[in-house]
Amino acid sequence: MGDFTALWQGLLHLTPGAVLMMAVGGLLIYLGVAREYEPVLLIPIGAGALLTNLPLSPLVEEGGLLQILYEAGVRTELFPLLIFIGIGAMTDFGPLLERPRLLLLGAAGQFGIFGTLLLALLLGFDIREAASIGIIGAIDGPTSIYVSSLLAPHLLGAIAVTAYSYMALVPIIQPPIMRALTTRSQRRIRLPYSERPISRRTRVLFPILVTTIVGILVPMATPLIGMLMLGNLLRESQVVERLTKASQNEIANVVTLFLGLAVGSTMQAASFLRTETLLILLLGILAFGLDTAAGVLFARFLNWLSRGGLNPLIGAAGISAFPMAARVAQKVASEEDFENFLLMHAMGANTAGQIGSVVAGGVVLALFGAG
Repeated sequence: MGDFTALWQGLLHLTPGAVLMMAVGGLLIYLGVAREYEPVLLIPIGAGALLTNLPLSPLVEEGGLLQILYEAGVRTELFPLLIFIGIGAMTDFGPLLERPRLLLLGAAGQFGIFGTLLLALLLGFDIREAASIGIIGAIDGPTSIYVSSLLAPHLLGAIAVTAYSYMALVPIIQPPIMRALTTRSQRRIRLPYSERPISRRTRVLFPILVTTIVGILVPMATPLIGMLMLGNLLRESQVVERLTKASQNEIANVVTLFLGLAVGSTMQAASFLRTETLLILLLGILAFGLDTAAGVLFARFLNWLSRGGLNPLIGAAGISAFPMAARVAQKVASEEDFENFLLMHAMGANTAGQIGSVVAGGVVLALFGAG
């Protein structure tokens, strides 16, 4: 009889909160499968949320798989940093090297971090929590996970879900803001397309110099920028094809799966079903909007300085959602003039946004401490 009763222990311990969180996990899986919203991470996160809320599951106990993944991969910062190697190996910084001034747009695209941070403080979050929420404005999932795991690990699940969910909605969030802040004539500005050859030496030196300069100026950004540029160095060296392909595929895929499960495991009902989670969701979309607006407005300023020589739409690409944001800029431009080809310029701003988000993450950690 005792053994028969044990079979029902899971049902007896099932709470309404756990049921709701399993439904949230199912929703994330649905968005990944049916809507294809960031499926590579939303599906594992959803699965992790489902598994962690099953009552009496050995997976979340001491020594269980989900607990091991979190302790070994997230708490130690291992998984986000390994993903950055893969991102670097997949990124071509050529469009940025051809147009170095686009680095300014990558910096402007981080405004949402600090604007959201200030608002989070006003809403009652402490400084480390506010900084973790603000980093959603980097529009870079691994950076958000890395920073929040150091500053406010209890908010990690909500921040990660918010960051990746809204990243998938960039094509919906950005265009209305871009159109509202530009005129039709500005959206129709054509930029000269001339592919300036970038030497192999320059491509190899770029990740080395960026790592050195950023590491000296913003030491807390060294892990992030170092791994990003290591991956890019592997790519541009052209002599370690096996390592490059492994970074782009096997390592990135396996680590992404484990990271998603680990993040999902933090979405337990007791810690997730709180007013703070709703506020984080609202602040997250504000961060995305502020980034887009700041990038477009700064690009308008550069357009004024250059007397009409820059299409302000590419300012919206100065975020880390690569290459989605660049494609959105091209799409909005082509709606006004189907022969207007802005993609390579937008790609330059988009890769600048990747560097900008990593540096911003380091700045946040330096200002508000990781220890």
